[in-house]
Amino acid sequence: MFTLPKTDLIVHPLCLGANVFGWSADEPQSFAVLDAYVAAGGNFIDTADVYSEWKEGNSGGESEVILGNWMKARNNRGNIVLATKVAKLSTRRGLSPQNITSALDDSLRRLQTDYVDIYYSHEDDLKVPTEETLATYTKHISEGKIRYIAASQHSGARLQHALDTAKANNLASYIALQDHYNLITRNPFEAEQAAVVTKNGLSALPFYGLAKGFLSGKYRPGITVESVRAEAVKEYMTPTGWATIDALDAIAKNHGASMSAVALAWLRSNPAVSAPIASARTVEQLLEIIQIIKLSKEEVEQLNTASR
Repeated sequence: MFTLPKTDLIVHPLCLGANVFGWSADEPQSFAVLDAYVAAGGNFIDTADVYSEWKEGNSGGESEVILGNWMKARNNRGNIVLATKVAKLSTRRGLSPQNITSALDDSLRRLQTDYVDIYYSHEDDLKVPTEETLATYTKHISEGKIRYIAASQHSGARLQHALDTAKANNLASYIALQDHYNLITRNPFEAEQAAVVTKNGLSALPFYGLAKGFLSGKYRPGITVESVRAEAVKEYMTPTGWATIDALDAIAKNHGASMSAVALAWLRSNPAVSAPIASARTVEQLLEIIQIIKLSKEEVEQLNTASR
C-alpha cells in the first residue's frame, strides 16, 4: 500500500478496473472478483457512469449499480478508495457545470454513497471553458461529494492547461492522469503525457495495462480464444507483439509469476506510474493480476527492447 501523490488516499498498487462488471461479468461473478480482490489486500476500484452502456440492453451505470450493491452488502464503503467518471455516457455527455452536477448525483445514487474519492473528467471537452469545469468540481468538493479530481484521456498540453487554470484561479486541481498505456501501446503517454505528469508531481494510472488481455499470454499464434475482446486484440498480433509475449513468458517463468503480473510490473517500473488499472472477469484472472513483483533493470530493458 502507498499514499497516492497529492492526496491522503492510501491505495493498493493494483487498481481494479470495474469496466467488465455488468458486461462480461454478471453481478454474482462481479461480487466474487471483488471479494477476492479485497481478500488479497486490494482497496482501489475504478468505474465510470458509461460502464457498460455498449452492451446490448444496457443503458450505462450497470457497473456502478453492481459496486453499490456490493459495498452495501459488505458494509465496506469506508475501506474502499472509489473512483468514477463523467463525460462519456450518451445521456450525460461532456463537462458542462450542469452535466457534471447531474451525472455526479446519478453516480452517487447508483453507488449508494454520498461521496467519491476520485472523480474523473473521462475525456476532454473543448466546448466548455476549463475554468467552468474546475469551478464546478471545486463546489462539489466543498460540499463533500468529491474528495479529489483527475483527468482521463487528456493530451499533455491540455492537462497542463487545466493545471495552470486551477492554479491561476485557486480552483481544485487534477491529481492524476488516466490513459491508455501498456507494453504494446506506449504512445502518446511516453511521447508527451509522462513529462507533464512527472513535472507536476501527479500520478499516472494507466488503463488497458494488459492490452485488453493480450499480455496475459492467453493469446498465442494459432490459438483461438473465446473472449468478448478477442476481435479487439488482433491489432496486437504482430511480430513485435509476439516478441513481447515471448519476453514476458521468459521473465514470468523466472519469477514464478503470471505474465499479467510481469506486464503490470513493467508499468510500475516507470517512475511516472503510481498504479496500473486492470480488470478481471473471474477470480482466476484476479489472482493473476494481483501478484505484485519487482523487475530488475535488465528485465525492464529486455521488455523495452522486445516491445519497441
